[in-house]
Amino acid sequence: YQRRVHGYSLMVCRPEGKLKPEAENVGELLWGESIKLSRYQHFRVQEDIPCQKICVTKPKPDQVEKKSGVSKPLKKLKRRIDDGYRGHMIMDNLPVSEVYIWEGSARGLYYRRGYPLGVPGNKTHATLVHNHLAFTVRIHKPEKLPGWRIVGFEVVPYSVASDKIEAHCKPGQDFDAEKFPPQTLVTLPTSAATPNIHWSYSVQWVEDPEVAWSSRWDHYLRSSDASAANIHWFAIFNSLCVVLCLTIMVAMILMRALHKDFNRYNNPDNEEEAQEETGWKVVHGDVFRTPAHPRMFAVFVGSGVQLLGMGCVTLVFALLGFLSPARRGGLMTAMLVLFALMGCFGGFTTAILSKMFHQQSWRTILYAGLWFPGKIFTVFFLLNLMLWAKGASTAVPFLMLLVLIALWFFVSIPLVFFGGAVGYKRPIINPTRKPNVVPRVIPVVKWHNRPLILVLCAGAVPFGAAFIELYLILSSLWLNKIYYVFGFFAIVVVILTISCAEISITLVYLQLCHEDYRWWWTSYLYSGSCGLYLFFYSIYYFANTLNMHSLPSVIIYFSYMACLAYTLFVATGTIGFLSSFAFVRYIYSALKVD
Repeated sequence: YQRRVHGYSLMVCRPEGKLKPEAENVGELLWGESIKLSRYQHFRVQEDIPCQKICVTKPKPDQVEKKSGVSKPLKKLKRRIDDGYRGHMIMDNLPVSEVYIWEGSARGLYYRRGYPLGVPGNKTHATLVHNHLAFTVRIHKPEKLPGWRIVGFEVVPYSVASDKIEAHCKPGQDFDAEKFPPQTLVTLPTSAATPNIHWSYSVQWVEDPEVAWSSRWDHYLRSSDASAANIHWFAIFNSLCVVLCLTIMVAMILMRALHKDFNRYNNPDNEEEAQEETGWKVVHGDVFRTPAHPRMFAVFVGSGVQLLGMGCVTLVFALLGFLSPARRGGLMTAMLVLFALMGCFGGFTTAILSKMFHQQSWRTILYAGLWFPGKIFTVFFLLNLMLWAKGASTAVPFLMLLVLIALWFFVSIPLVFFGGAVGYKRPIINPTRKPNVVPRVIPVVKWHNRPLILVLCAGAVPFGAAFIELYLILSSLWLNKIYYVFGFFAIVVVILTISCAEISITLVYLQLCHEDYRWWWTSYLYSGSCGLYLFFYSIYYFANTLNMHSLPSVIIYFSYMACLAYTLFVATGTIGFLSSFAFVRYIYSALKVD
């Protein structure tokens, strides 16, 4: 993976006149899909083109480094090729792709989006530039309908010496790109440096009666899972094993222990044991004591509810097929709009908690609207400044930044205040046990029972239930693959939710048994530490899977992965707290205390 750059920032053929970007939605711009017209325009249905010249690009004499004498355009193009950059085009909303044969269990043709700009050089051979593209357009004739439908857009890149293109690329004349020598790219400031590059292409139209227009994306979706046909099922099996073991542990330890505790504490005939209070019963007068930093705690939970609402609705739309890859940028746009609309639920939750903590204030509601999106937007804005300076295609235009700010301040924050107003009018959630006036002294526990150690260990359980599917998701984000198995993803999300709830309930119960009533923040951190494991895994993924050379790419990767880990921390932490809160209220409401 490398940061995306505009194709026309390299020494390639540019269209004549001013480049005008195509109409794009918010998601496309945020995803870096800046679409512009190309010089490959002689496409007429069922009219094959053996070879068509486009242009000749030459490095300008004034674009030379003063110290080394190397041409800047040639050096830039060579660096992009050596870094493994790929070119991307679309036709009728289909991305151009290379076709290869997969020899695995599901043998067949699979697509890889884009094409390499060239062949990287090394000590034995020079860098080669792919200056001839052989396009194959697959078309389908629908029944009882006029015209043709494009169902495939394939490419085979070739490196052909410029003098051979000049001599043999002529209309009506066969052109076999494989029999010609390649076009090398030499940047040394000598007479051997590449003087110019000729660019050309060919077009072949192929009728495909088996692929209908409605199923033309099947190749792309199947290709995204070409090498992982059974990995999803293995991930589900792994996740089910983890959550099954955790569920059995919760049932055996909690339910059996709680049943025994209730019989001992609530049995009037057992007066001696009733007078000798131990375990979680002894902190009944402190368990609902207001936690430290109650306003920030309410803000964190409210932001988590807002994220969970956005994720659930987005996943439902994806399962119903409304967010297919054919709608470029649709997933990102849906997530942004839904996050803004879910602000009412975030404000409502923040108001309910802050009112329960006797911290009712409109400033707390304002924090709920600014805290989480403010952190993410700050990182995004700083990275965007760097991308602007580097001329990357992923740089978001200033006007789009204003649109995001308007969505934030004029849609999301007003809805947060609306939810807060509704929450403040709701009756206060009274604790099942009134806190004592004087806080109870918390006994010292062994090092392995300390909350910090438990927090660091707890996140491994939910992360272990989802890390295999996480690898496939990261591959779609950073390796330009399509992720469309939302059914598997939904199952993993359900398992992750169950494991987060169960690990938080288990550890909160153990913490209360050690007479430590500071469970509010720890219940959040127990499951929220899953985000910390995600960031650690991103370091491993970076070292073993990605091939990044430039510092800006490394900064972008770790910045976005930190934001993703923080988002997972807030979402899973909220799940852990809400489940622990329901559990604590249940056990103390069933407890009889004189």
